[in-house]
Amino acid sequence: MTTIALLGTGLLGHAIGQRLLEQGQTLKVWNRTPARISALIRAGATPIERLSEISKGCDAVITVLKDGPVTSDVVQTLGDLKGRCLIPMGTMGITESRTLATLMKSRGGTYLEAPVLGSRPEALSGSLLVMAGGEPEVFSRHQDLLGLLSAQPMLVGPVGSGAATKLALNQLIASMTHAFSISLRLVQQAEVPVETFMNILRPSALYAPTYDKKLKRMMERHYGDPNFSTALLRKDLALFLQEAIHAGLNPEGLRGLSTLLAQDKARDLDDLDYCSLHELTAQDES
Repeated sequence: MTTIALLGTGLLGHAIGQRLLEQGQTLKVWNRTPARISALIRAGATPIERLSEISKGCDAVITVLKDGPVTSDVVQTLGDLKGRCLIPMGTMGITESRTLATLMKSRGGTYLEAPVLGSRPEALSGSLLVMAGGEPEVFSRHQDLLGLLSAQPMLVGPVGSGAATKLALNQLIASMTHAFSISLRLVQQAEVPVETFMNILRPSALYAPTYDKKLKRMMERHYGDPNFSTALLRKDLALFLQEAIHAGLNPEGLRGLSTLLAQDKARDLDDLDYCSLHELTAQDES
């Protein structure tokens, strides 16, 4: 049994914490908003009173925080990290992740980035897709822990490779959702029944299961109870663009989508499910 410190208990972090407790792990938890750890405390977790004392009795520190800068700020406040492994599971930039790895090494700890694809349901069932980046021996040491959250955690390469893989996947979420939305709008304008369109799309090589997963929400304009918000999608697409430019790629085709997603603030879509970008592909009637 491993003792784990979990920092960040939003939608995904809370589900990860719940899963670890159900699997018999000893869990210590922290959130910037203390009320958000109350349910995990009732379920058997121990609150972390001071981040400076986090290392006491902990084998690993998992972070599920908003982004790289927030994660870095929190890690800077932690106490003795010698012999501990930092495992960030949130989305961050490649350089941000590598900087954290350097920081952990300077403080006598180890580092294993482990961003995930999936959300609350997958975390609760232990079926997240984990794409780890780091040294093989560090991955091997913590593979059993990751296996509580994923059926087959994968080591995709050195530090930075996991972050890159996660950004690439989130870019696909944004691009595919946008493409599906605007295609739906066009066929509806031409008076093609949506189900007729779907019956043609489903058996084709163009089909992706996410289309049916989001279709009902889009048609009913029901975007509440998100597992992944529009604001987070916008943030991750902007980060992908930044990393693509840094890598010498040409991401010009994505700039329009990034600009479109920037409109979600004015439309109060930030806290809704990311498929609410369907509202942005309609003709602006203002």
